[in-house]
Amino acid sequence: MENCQLQEKSFLWDDTAQFAATMALATPSKMRKKLILSEGCKQGPKRMSTEANIPSPLDRTQAASRLERVVETDIFRTSIITLIIINAVILGALTYADRMSPSLVSALKLIDQSITYIFVVEILAKLIAYRHHFLKSGWNLFDFIVVGVAILPGGDQITILRAMRVLRVMRMLQFVPVLRRITEALLKALPDMGAVVAILTLFIYIGAVMGTYLFGNTDNPEVALLFGDLPSSAYTMFQVMTLDGWRFEVVQKVIDDGNPYAWVFFLTFMFLASFAVLNLFIALIVDALQQEQNAMRAELMEQQTEQQAEILGELDDIEVETSEVHREMEDILGLVRDLKSEINELKSALSDKSGG
Repeated sequence: MENCQLQEKSFLWDDTAQFAATMALATPSKMRKKLILSEGCKQGPKRMSTEANIPSPLDRTQAASRLERVVETDIFRTSIITLIIINAVILGALTYADRMSPSLVSALKLIDQSITYIFVVEILAKLIAYRHHFLKSGWNLFDFIVVGVAILPGGDQITILRAMRVLRVMRMLQFVPVLRRITEALLKALPDMGAVVAILTLFIYIGAVMGTYLFGNTDNPEVALLFGDLPSSAYTMFQVMTLDGWRFEVVQKVIDDGNPYAWVFFLTFMFLASFAVLNLFIALIVDALQQEQNAMRAELMEQQTEQQAEILGELDDIEVETSEVHREMEDILGLVRDLKSEINELKSALSDKSGG
């Protein structure tokens, strides 16, 4: 309480000269600190000591905030990308384990296991840093599943789990911005791709039905294998759509079976299915990439606008503080002029007395 009383007294000046000198030495920032301290003193010692003993929410999350800054640094991301690449090379090299020496295989497996543990530590660090926000990101959820598969008990004895370890290479999609944007654009284009797949399936079904009616009634076993029933015809039309061996494995056999104009049917189907419908996939992907790029530009513009607004706000605050300082200096100069006039009056009064 004594400090509070002293602080309150520090703002009381009986003498005009003391007020002018103090204002001349005090800056606005110092004055604000004094005012804040005085307001804290008015709340009483009991309130101040209680707030000092109870940690604030910022203090409770300070360690998590520091950890979050660490996991978001470029050094941390580059290190994880390097480990992912090394791990991918090791997984590829272990496919030749039967041609390597046992000591080299053991060393590669040890490095692979060590990198896995590092990935586990990375996921734990992100869980601590982001807490409940961690699983809100699809990329973090993917990392959690991929790394979790690698540490499942008995994972090395289960072939499919051992093969799924290579999915850790796909974690690079999260850390490389270009790959991440392309992947997100592809995922956003999936709903629209469903309609294209439906159209493509319809074309294949129509082609399979027509092919079965046109070429299925034959004694040629090769053609019967291609168009003998609806499933076989659908598989053949899918092969023609992919342009894989369509001429000699499909069309030529049908023409040699006594269908000289079969090429018209197949070329029409390839034009509609391959060159028209399949190009829709490319159009959707390009459109999704363009939308993603536009969204990034809009976000960047918004960030720049916010930064400009913050800078302008800071400049306005500086201008206000500067004007306040100028007003204070004018007041001080006015007080100094008054003091000079009073001193001159005192001098003249003293000289009159001494002359009298």
